[in-house]
Amino acid sequence: MASLPIQQAERAALCDLFLETGPDAPTLCEGWTTYDLAAHLVIRERKPLSGPGLVMGGAAARLTARILERAKQTHSYGELVSTVRRGPPALLRPFDKAMNQTEYFVHHEDVRRGGGDTTPRTGAEAARVEEALWTMLQRGAKFMTRPVKETGVDLVRPSGDVIHARPGPAVATLTGTAVEIVLFLSGRGEAAHVELGGPPQAVAAVRAAGFGI
Repeated sequence: MASLPIQQAERAALCDLFLETGPDAPTLCEGWTTYDLAAHLVIRERKPLSGPGLVMGGAAARLTARILERAKQTHSYGELVSTVRRGPPALLRPFDKAMNQTEYFVHHEDVRRGGGDTTPRTGAEAARVEEALWTMLQRGAKFMTRPVKETGVDLVRPSGDVIHARPGPAVATLTGTAVEIVLFLSGRGEAAHVELGGPPQAVAAVRAAGFGI
């Protein structure tokens, strides 16, 4: 799948893994099985009313939860996976990379690591994803670290590459590959292989931040 754009390769690999693990496998999304995750991916691209509830609480979140449950009630797991595999609807295809590169990487890892084995991927495809995610972080690190208040954050790769994501009087360093940093900043800290350093108050601020995709 190396010839596919990364978001498409991640989508295809995730769908293969969905079928391999079955509908009841755990994921890194708290409380969600693979069936829930497949339904989420379908409604995210095909049910506009579910959109606000993916980022908001209250009535919007309750509506999204009902739409997700309805998708599970009306479609088998295999049908949902097949729908995910087909890709986004035509209207969204021009935005596929922007919408889905990070989304599908993270959800692929949600299933890969959901059973407790957090071993990172290796090989050429993993390296390609690494570089794509580092490029994304160069543009989006400020947004992804927005839950951190009044504290600086530097993202550091083992190679020495640094992104000054957020200024502050005290600076926490988050060290790891781009793959692991993205997982941490997407709320998957317990499964991400990163090291936090810096003044204790800065480290505590990062640990307490409510990250999420």
